[in-house]
Amino acid sequence: MPEVGEKRRSLADSAEQALRDWLAHGRHRAGDRLPPEHELGPMLGVSRGTLRTALERLESSGEIVRRQGSGTFVATVPRPPTLDEGLERLESYTSLARRRGVKLTLGELAIADEPLDEEGAGNFGVKPGTLATTVSRLVLADGEPAATMVDTIHPEARPRSDARLRKAMERGDMVIDVLVAEGVPLAYANTRIVPRLTSARERIGKALGLTGTTAVLELHETYHITSGEIVHFSTDIFAPGVLELHVIRWIESSTPVQVNVAGRNGAGGRRRGPRSRR
Repeated sequence: MPEVGEKRRSLADSAEQALRDWLAHGRHRAGDRLPPEHELGPMLGVSRGTLRTALERLESSGEIVRRQGSGTFVATVPRPPTLDEGLERLESYTSLARRRGVKLTLGELAIADEPLDEEGAGNFGVKPGTLATTVSRLVLADGEPAATMVDTIHPEARPRSDARLRKAMERGDMVIDVLVAEGVPLAYANTRIVPRLTSARERIGKALGLTGTTAVLELHETYHITSGEIVHFSTDIFAPGVLELHVIRWIESSTPVQVNVAGRNGAGGRRRGPRSRR
């Protein structure tokens, strides 16, 4: 997938930016070890020499640390200046359903190559009207309509077999599971949750069995490869009260702290301050 910019960038520039994008969206944390060069090169589609140039730049900027004989490690991870800091993790609705004892089944499934509209084509950086694989399905929770899901896959990331894709959907897998299994180097996903009103006369309202105008939750997700380009996007609409969405927020501590949860900070429940020096 070609990258469009104001001026042509070198392979080293592209590899450097791809690595920086990969680190910036929470896939790694300070101290994590990166894959060896013979694995990173094929992931980025560059030679060993180009990769080393990109790594040298990241090392000089303090973003990675390379230790001879040990490997390459994350030093500092650049964070975007917004709330998108990689702290939120949307828990899979399937795992939530299992924990609640709700049985999920597939109600309807359609897999087809459909022309991309202007927005979809913009996501993929291709011309409107380009054919892309679209997976549409209705999910049932204990036999009742729970969600409609529409996934669109980049033409160059199209699964090798529609039959395999259909089988994966029927056993409850997600499209992302199929792409990962086929070696697509997915790095991160962006999720946007939007409340909306849907009437019983709309296609979505009919699919979800609504009897009147109802508030539903609409999820928009884009899935990115290590270079930052989108290879898959989806729109999921959840009926109210059937499934819930759960965001897990990871809180990092700057220093290790031992805490007795039952007694907060020890048997007496009294917090001890730092030991003073005399």
